[in-house]
Amino acid sequence: MEANNKGQERIMYRTGAAARLAGLPVETLRVWERRYSLSDAQRSERGQRLYSAEQVARLGLLKQLVDQGHSIGVLGGLSSEQLQSMLGLDGQARAVAAAPVRVLLVGAVLSRRIAAMGRGAFGLDVRGYCDALEQAPRLPREAGADVLVIELSELDDAALAPIIAARQVTGVAATVVLYRFSPSATIRALRAQGCLVARIPADLGELALLCQSALDGHRPPLQALAAPAVTAPRFAEGDLARIAAAGTNITCECPRHLSELLQMVGSFERYSQQCASRNPEDAAVHAQLALTSGRARMLLEEAMEQLALADNLPLPSKWG
Repeated sequence: MEANNKGQERIMYRTGAAARLAGLPVETLRVWERRYSLSDAQRSERGQRLYSAEQVARLGLLKQLVDQGHSIGVLGGLSSEQLQSMLGLDGQARAVAAAPVRVLLVGAVLSRRIAAMGRGAFGLDVRGYCDALEQAPRLPREAGADVLVIELSELDDAALAPIIAARQVTGVAATVVLYRFSPSATIRALRAQGCLVARIPADLGELALLCQSALDGHRPPLQALAAPAVTAPRFAEGDLARIAAAGTNITCECPRHLSELLQMVGSFERYSQQCASRNPEDAAVHAQLALTSGRARMLLEEAMEQLALADNLPLPSKWG
């Protein structure tokens, strides 16, 4: 992500970030661009494509319509307004769009993803947002929001009191807490306080449904609570070595330390997958170890990407 200063700061997204925000594989976005010239993306000083929030929002609309069976060759020549109109023909999308849920957002990643898609995206009417839970008391109480959505990758007991306080300060009718990892006791405690607690959905289109469920007093559907799938490693060992080497040019040694940690976790993940098992119980333990280390690796990869973008370190060339 880069800032483009022309009178005011404008956030621009590189190909990899734009694809992830729109829910597309990077390879698909590149094919679409090459064959259909979908957007007039700018170029950075290094020649990388840069996408505005409006362009990312349009890519997200295209992705939704292609998933419904429409041809990208036909969609490529349509305006964003026409794409939105086509999505309005879908029964569920029309129902959500007719009454978007008014929300306040807490969480840097969640806020950026939704902001990139534009106000009103995903059936949500965003009335205010902040990056961290400790900033929640400053959210506007008079904004008329119905639901407070809080994103915490690692949710533990220390967050219980701040979450309840944030709900009271903002005066919302319902609270949705999203997490990746959390002790069961913490989840039960929040649910006892009337919060809807669910894993962070891979598809943000599910968020409006979770918010509506919270308003209706329902628990989230089982698929929303399913454990996130472990994806293939995003950084090869050579990628991590290049980042570590580039990081020696800055005062902070975090790039090197994080690279070493990622290599260690990735190595343990592979070891657990291949480790010999004496019986079915042993195999189950190793499978759980591989799954847990894979999830840890995914979180560390997200941190590495953010660190690389912040310090202008070399990301893998395949990301674009």
